[in-house]
Amino acid sequence: MPRDASDLSDPRSLLSAKAVRERSHCLLEMGLKDQLPHFRIDLARLDAIADLVLATTRQNYPSGDIPFHSRWRHFVSGGADRWAAIAGRARWPDAAAQARAEFDLAIVSVLLDAGAGPSWRYRDASGARVGRSEGLALASLDMFASGLFSADPNDPLRADAQALARLSVAELERGFQVGADNPLVGIDGRAALLRRLGDLLAARPDIFAGRDGARPGGLFDHLAAQARDGHIDAPTVLSELLSELGPIWPSRITLDGVALGDCWRHPALADGTATGELAPLHKLSQWMTYSLIEPLQRAGLVVDDVDGLTGLAEYRNGGLFVDGGVLSLRHAEDATRAHEVASPLIVEWRALTVALLDELAAKLRQRLGQDATSLPLAKILEGGTWATGRALAYERRPDGSPPLQVISDGTVF
Repeated sequence: MPRDASDLSDPRSLLSAKAVRERSHCLLEMGLKDQLPHFRIDLARLDAIADLVLATTRQNYPSGDIPFHSRWRHFVSGGADRWAAIAGRARWPDAAAQARAEFDLAIVSVLLDAGAGPSWRYRDASGARVGRSEGLALASLDMFASGLFSADPNDPLRADAQALARLSVAELERGFQVGADNPLVGIDGRAALLRRLGDLLAARPDIFAGRDGARPGGLFDHLAAQARDGHIDAPTVLSELLSELGPIWPSRITLDGVALGDCWRHPALADGTATGELAPLHKLSQWMTYSLIEPLQRAGLVVDDVDGLTGLAEYRNGGLFVDGGVLSLRHAEDATRAHEVASPLIVEWRALTVALLDELAAKLRQRLGQDATSLPLAKILEGGTWATGRALAYERRPDGSPPLQVISDGTVF
């Protein structure tokens, strides 16, 4: 998939799903020619992975009615939809008010959703101890419902600039039940990220402030105003998120004043241009976009081109291809040491994950006689690849950890 030369000089072109897909496929093409420094690719093993993902999907969704991969799935626990119960008791003045609250919840919860580490668990009201992404979701939902992210005690079901900007690490530790015997990776980074979000909301009333103050939910009104005849494209939602929320991310790569977020250097992409060696991935922002589709739909908008988003460059999907044998390390010792997120090895792994998810999706659609509209990546991820990646991880490692060790600051994975 060749790069669009017209985009090479503009850093804003990297704030898009299109750029993620193009750069990731560039690396896949190199890998298929055995030209990458860290991984070899055995595409013949992709059929076996397709078999596993298809079996997992049929087991999880025997009716074939697969929902989108989003944060809302993680609010369902023990057969109960926790958010639906909370929302059902609320007195929303209109559909837009509920959508703003759901934007508040989804955005904050996703920003808290970086990898928790293998030992952390959240004990919910039922007494169940839940780890990893599901536990983070339930903890964030309980914090949201308690009003932790709201500065208005009479309106707890919201997040706003004032409460987020003053959020302390100690408050987040209590909410996540963090202790010496229950450590959570990156707690300082998570708190700092939400404080930066609060500062940004207050500084951008043109985007985030409405009748009830500056809050993430103001983005709903901003997006709704861009809809045409009640329609908006999913890649447009992502581009707006990347543009408007970009300044909250930790200091990474900035070009011409544009904060590029989850975007990293890989020497194989270098071509002499300012953006040439950059690989955008935007994992959390795409996860957030997937999670905003349903609130938009519930508010009456139609979200088109869902498959214009890419797969998620994270360790469950990436682990699927390593544990399934499609990707193998050139140097076995790389599996025994931890790697920084910015290391070319991790960038290469994540980008190949995005491109291979496209290849896998094509195989699954062919087998099922469906197309990208009826079976978008949002459903394949949910059906799917994420659960299969987790299952393979537990088969190979007792704690279910990923096949590669990544040093996380709580803001990427």
